[in-house]
This record gives sequence, structure tokens and C-alpha cells, in this order.
Amino acid sequence: MAATVVRYLRSAGSPTPAATAAAREPSRIDALPRPDLRAVGEDERAPVSPAEFRAVLGNFASGVTVITAPGAEGEDGPAGFACQSFASLSLDPPLVTFMVARTSTTWPRIARAGVFCVNILGAEQGGLCRSFAVSGADKFAGVAHTPAPATGSPQLEAVPAWIDCRIHAVHTGGDHLIVVGRVEAMGAAGEGAPLLFHKGRFGRLAD
Repeated sequence: MAATVVRYLRSAGSPTPAATAAAREPSRIDALPRPDLRAVGEDERAPVSPAEFRAVLGNFASGVTVITAPGAEGEDGPAGFACQSFASLSLDPPLVTFMVARTSTTWPRIARAGVFCVNILGAEQGGLCRSFAVSGADKFAGVAHTPAPATGSPQLEAVPAWIDCRIHAVHTGGDHLIVVGRVEAMGAAGEGAPLLFHKGRFGRLAD
């Protein structure tokens, strides 16, 4: 597993002439294989059940985003998925992070693109979130979008804010991957309430 992760991190190491030249083009990285996701042995009892874990963590309200990436050569259109596990990470350099399940079928496409755009959803965009949460469907059907300025990743129309990134590093975290992106461009409309997710349902800020 360590050798696989190293392949992700090569582009984040000390610059070399070859690396500098490669940086002029969107980086593409191999997606991690989908290994056995058990973090405990068959004879061990996990400290909490998955149901209890979800119930307790559901008390933490989060924003909702859609992570998008341009389609690689030979693929049918762009890639995207709904994601609530997103956060800012660093001011200098500007880094953000999102988490994605290692069983995700969308993540390998984002990994191959090497870039992504975080589309932060507004209070009225619950339907848009649901359309990107469906596996196997044409998630972009009827969804207006334009290429983000730095990476060409789909910037969804009418979102309150967007963050255009290149993949900076990928770390393993149990049954998820922790993806770190270096911000290349960003923007915000500066108005509108956010879409929130709390205890399994969408909500909004009270006035």
C-alpha cells in the first residue's frame, strides 16, 4: 500500500526540471486499487457499530458540495459526485481537502484527470445534490456548467461558490481516501444561504 500511495505523492515532492515541465500540463495519477476495507480482524470487535457511528456523527451539521472533474480521453463526459466531507486545510499554500470512499466508481476518473472543482451548494440546490448522489446515472444531464478557469473542471451554474484545484496529495484513511487539492482559482457570488446536511436530511440556516 505504501508504494501505491507514493505514486500519488510524487508530484508533491521537490521540483525537478522534469517535474517543472510536467506541471505545465494537468497531472494524471493512477487511482488506488480497491482493497479489503476491513480495519479490524475477523476476531476483533469494533469499538462502535456503524449504525451508532452514523447516528452520533449525524449531529454534526456540514455544508454540501459537488466535486467535479473533466472527462479524460476516451471517457463519456465529465465526472462528479455529491460530497459533504469537504474542508479548508491551509492558507499558505492554499489547500483544501475532501474525503471519498475507496469503493467510489467516480474517484478513479477524478484521479485520472488530476484536477477537480469544488462546487459549494446553496440552500435551494438539494435536488442538484441528489442528482449527483445517484450511482450510474448521467449526473450532468440537464445541468448547466462551464469550464473552471484553471483546470477546465465543470463549474456548475448558480452555485454560491466554487474552488478550482489540482490534486496535491492523497492519503489513506480507513475505508476512505483523503484528497488534498491545491487551489488554483476560486470565486463566490457573495449571497444566498448554504445547503446544510444534518441527521440525514437537508436543512438551512435560520434567519
